[in-house]
Amino acid sequence: MEQEYKLFVAGNNIIGNAQPFDINDPATGNKIATCHAASPQDVQHAITVGQAAFDSGVWSRMAPADRAAVMTNIARLFATKVSTLAVLESKQTGRPLREMRTQLGRLPEWFEYFGALCRTEEGSVQPTRGSLVNYIKKEPLGVVALITSFNHPLLISVKKLAPALAAGNSVIIKPSEMAPLTVIELGRIAKEAGLPDGVLSILPGFGAVTGKALVEDPRIQKVDLTGGTPGGRVIGSIVGRNLASWTAELGGKAPICVFENVDLDIAVNGVAFASFIASGQTCVAGTRIIVQRTIFEAFVAKLKLKAESIGRRMGSPFNDVSMMGPVISQRQLGVVMELVEDAKKTGLGIVTGGERMKGKSPLDGHDFDSGFFYPPTLIIDGPSSKVTDARIWREEAFGPVLAIVPFDTEDEAIALANDSEYGLGSGIWTRDGAQAMRVAEKFQTGLVWVNTHHRNDPSSPWGGWKNSGVGRENGVAAFHSYQQTKSVIISYSTEEESRTADDWFREGSGDVRYG
Repeated sequence: MEQEYKLFVAGNNIIGNAQPFDINDPATGNKIATCHAASPQDVQHAITVGQAAFDSGVWSRMAPADRAAVMTNIARLFATKVSTLAVLESKQTGRPLREMRTQLGRLPEWFEYFGALCRTEEGSVQPTRGSLVNYIKKEPLGVVALITSFNHPLLISVKKLAPALAAGNSVIIKPSEMAPLTVIELGRIAKEAGLPDGVLSILPGFGAVTGKALVEDPRIQKVDLTGGTPGGRVIGSIVGRNLASWTAELGGKAPICVFENVDLDIAVNGVAFASFIASGQTCVAGTRIIVQRTIFEAFVAKLKLKAESIGRRMGSPFNDVSMMGPVISQRQLGVVMELVEDAKKTGLGIVTGGERMKGKSPLDGHDFDSGFFYPPTLIIDGPSSKVTDARIWREEAFGPVLAIVPFDTEDEAIALANDSEYGLGSGIWTRDGAQAMRVAEKFQTGLVWVNTHHRNDPSSPWGGWKNSGVGRENGVAAFHSYQQTKSVIISYSTEEESRTADDWFREGSGDVRYG
């Protein structure tokens, strides 16, 4: 593993002119590498390089079949490096290695899928009046900026990068300052696979410096962000002033409704996966669990056993039987602890968890004190206080903390599920197919999973309603969001027809075409 990571610009690793920063392992608190940071001048240089590559046509005007071939090369080369990338991803995020191997193993699919869209895209001819042929051409936007988050550094970067490249754009990625290392490696993989120099740059750095300089530059034609809603509002206002395109996957507070007809063990396993994978650090994590009152006590009891089982099997991320890792940083741990302490102060019930993990792991002796470990935590109503009145019901903890409430009727479940400013992911657990369809139609979210959760595919649109974002990742919609439309209208009238029908200002009378 390298001890120093530089910017990746024009196919080269270059020194950044902003203050370098340390990358720390969330599981141990130890420094794992130093990373260079991009200054505003570095950002301007990368945009200039990207624009020059775009204008040259080396990628933007490459034949779609050839561009698709490079995308396939990236997919195949990435697949050969999954094992080493997974180790680095685990180091910088604290996520269990077995989880990272599984997640990263699927990422070549995104390059393959969008390469196929590029290769097979067809134009259209519009049914215009008269002796005209009107064909529609899709063209790339130019230089686009991708701003990615710490929780899935490679997954989120690949979800954005694949359609952006397939459409023919030049791309600049600003990865999270907490987990940029694998994204830098991604740039190197793309170069080795045949992506022309200058088409892709990776600029690590902090949002207030590197990110700000990137999104403010009027040469940036699109910004695609994954991050929090407050930051999304700020960036969106800047993008709007520049009249650039904009996609944003922002915060979430996903509801999961569990109906009384379910198999309890299957539903508990599903909710645990939805809620505790990635230590709860996903925007679609199930955090508001809404359970029919007739099974509420039994469900909570089983989920408590599952949560405690996960807690007993937490340890080193490099132990293949370790179930869950730490949160990303001391700051994020503080956010989780603050919301749980608020729940305690307001009188809510803590079924299990609720305290930072300390001492040695019973699994493998890993030192919890040095990392940012927090156990699976379940919160329910107190004797005289309601979960729905607490901050934990409204605010995104981004940690393994669940607020669990009962409901009586289907309509009440839907109202509780929609009781949020967010609308990204949601889940339904039921054996009744008609009920699943009724409830899914009424959920105010961009994603609804039924009897499953976290399912993701390059072809399946991904994005939120309400304050959870703008636009969509994945699918044909994402590919088209990195393109602009050109309408070309050609007259095939004879010269005689043109003389009689197209001379608007001719002398004399007679029918003349208008529009």
